[in-house]
Amino acid sequence: MDKQLLKLRLHRLAVTLIRPTTWLSLKHRIAAPAEHLGVLRTLSVDGIIDVGANKGQFTLACRMVLPCVPVVAFEPIPSEAATFRKVHGKFANVTLIESALGETNGRATLHLSRSADSSSLLPIGRRQIELFQHSAEVGTMEVVVQRLDNLATHWPQRIRQLLKLDVQGFELNVLRGAVETLRSCSYVYAECSEVALYEGQALRAEVASFLKENGFGEPILYNPYFDDQGQLIQGDYLFTRR
Repeated sequence: MDKQLLKLRLHRLAVTLIRPTTWLSLKHRIAAPAEHLGVLRTLSVDGIIDVGANKGQFTLACRMVLPCVPVVAFEPIPSEAATFRKVHGKFANVTLIESALGETNGRATLHLSRSADSSSLLPIGRRQIELFQHSAEVGTMEVVVQRLDNLATHWPQRIRQLLKLDVQGFELNVLRGAVETLRSCSYVYAECSEVALYEGQALRAEVASFLKENGFGEPILYNPYFDDQGQLIQGDYLFTRR
């Protein structure tokens, strides 16, 4: 296993083991995503939109640091959504919507990865498979796609939200369907790539340019991932409203 990924997984396991409130997640093979706890502690928000929720890892981090802040999460893969509900279903301030998000409403083909959290509405690229060997495509499925701006009834009167994006190259597509939603957000926390990992994806510079046009400043980089030659491949970028 890649040394960076192994170190990350061991850190997550250690953080989970010392927090009894997160032990239920281990039953479903989810360790607390410790790499996000630090940035979450710095934010003052009145709502969280978790796009690309997978099994609920990021929502778990939010519950650990910001337990009173409501979360609206989106996950299109039924098996991952089912696990999310097992982990978070009893929490009244956590809502899961089983849908993908994009620029327009409709249906689309989701490319399923052997590692479900690497699945994407974009075809999985050669570079992604080279770097992350367990992310090759194993099938496809048709999913519902919605625009965030059509779902604002889920976060009425909120003005300091955090929009988190982990959608495997589809970040710009989601943002183009979320221009109104962005006005309710103080922060956007997005996993972005510096090199193309999925076919047709927007890179970090394009995402940053779009967010700049919509009132956000230059991002801060967290959790950088480098290849064996030391090239920055991707990371989590925090954009703050100016």
